[in-house]
Amino acid sequence: MEITIGVQNLARELVVETDLKPEVAAKAVRKALEDGTPLEITDDKGRLVIVPAATLGYVQIGSGEQRPVGFGSL
Repeated sequence: MEITIGVQNLARELVVETDLKPEVAAKAVRKALEDGTPLEITDDKGRLVIVPAATLGYVQIGSGEQRPVGFGSL
């Protein structure tokens, strides 16, 4: 699953591929916003991504499906 995080005062988005279920990811985001604690997500390679809750602009939780590329994608 793909999680896209918009951070305030940062032009680029953070995109994290993770094995988390969408419900679990949404719960982690809500908890970080409610408690003011950092959002912590582990990606599918075992790396930990930590974003301070005060700097979160938006979070998109999606399926992360690959789009077809090339002549056969039409």
